[in-house]
Amino acid sequence: MKKILVVDDEPAIVTLLQYNLEKEHFDVTTAGDGDSALTLALQEHYDFIILDLMLPGLDGLEVTKKIRGANITTPIMILTAKDSETDKIVGLELGADDYVTKPFSPREIVARIKAIERRVNKDSDAQPAAHGSKAEQELIVVGGLRIDPENYRATKDGEKLTLTPKEFELLAFFAKRVGKILSRDALLNGVWGFEYPAETRMVDIQVSHLRDKIEADPKHPDYIKTVRGFGYQMEVPNE
Repeated sequence: MKKILVVDDEPAIVTLLQYNLEKEHFDVTTAGDGDSALTLALQEHYDFIILDLMLPGLDGLEVTKKIRGANITTPIMILTAKDSETDKIVGLELGADDYVTKPFSPREIVARIKAIERRVNKDSDAQPAAHGSKAEQELIVVGGLRIDPENYRATKDGEKLTLTPKEFELLAFFAKRVGKILSRDALLNGVWGFEYPAETRMVDIQVSHLRDKIEADPKHPDYIKTVRGFGYQMEVPNE
């Protein structure tokens, strides 16, 4: 049974989320403040964290920062107020995988969790990488990158990459489509699982995070190139 940590200081929201998630057979743990949430996240393994930003004690942004600072890659969905655009962006920049704006539908939360759980190697239109060894059919090789979708593992030049689940899924999505120009809308639909109207800023932030981890010089990337007016394209360096 998948374990989810739900963090919010509004009892009604916690009860609503817990009820709907347990109906979907998730094992739910709850917390009402940032300090308790951080303690739980550092001590226990969770498959997913739903985290309100406005919390007593440590706020949600600080909790997210400390979780990622501890190299915990559990997917984090932040809950934000309707008018807190800056907090959404900062939350994503600190390592959150997704956000939902209050008020929200519990059905939407469940749908997004299930979308994040889906593996990119189940994409029906995925193409095998045309580059690299075929000794292991599941291994995708692009230049110095080696991506194992089955085990959620990636390396660059033999060194393990520490990626969040969303960063890994984005990398694998690109790697299966080397040379193809991908729009932000296509990336939203393919990696996040369904369409997020007007949320292309989320793609730009996650691409920036990924470049920080796979590029020698993120400002002059070798792997993920920006195609102005269209989106992004993964290339094989020096090819």
